Amino acid sequence: MRLLRSLAVGLGLCGGALTAQFPEYAQQYVQRLGGAVDELNRVVEDFDTSAREFGLTRAAALEAMAGSDFVGQRSKDMSATIARADRLQADLAALQGASTTQKLLHFPRLTDPDIAKAAWHSFEPAVQLTPQGILFAFAGYVIGWGSSTAVGRIIARLFRRKQPKPA
Repeated sequence: MRLLRSLAVGLGLCGGALTAQFPEYAQQYVQRLGGAVDELNRVVEDFDTSAREFGLTRAAALEAMAGSDFVGQRSKDMSATIARADRLQADLAALQGASTTQKLLHFPRLTDPDIAKAAWHSFEPAVQLTPQGILFAFAGYVIGWGSSTAVGRIIARLFRRKQPKPA
């Protein structure tokens, strides 16, 4: 039983260490997201400026790019860039100024593949010594400890010898 308690505490500490990483990762993701939004907005603004110089709206300029396969593909690429810029701008608006707990609730907004890959690549584990960082670590500890304790008890019951009933 002592081994199970030690294992539960160890798994609780591992859970706490893992969940304590979320605030730092979320912060790094939002920083990269801001940079991506700035860059995409520059590309879109450059396209819009070119369209205005020819008296076209964005939609009309994209339609005017039909003709050759190359220019048609560039139109599709630009449409995808504009859509991504709009999506990332909405993600940034939802995440900027949000608490760590709110960022967790907005987790799907932290999943742009390119930004997530870059944030993960440069991520260095860190525990934020803020109330929210401590809360995440504590929650991870409780989840790790509680889960391992519950599983340990179930396993112990399965292997516990059945006592014969007194006659």
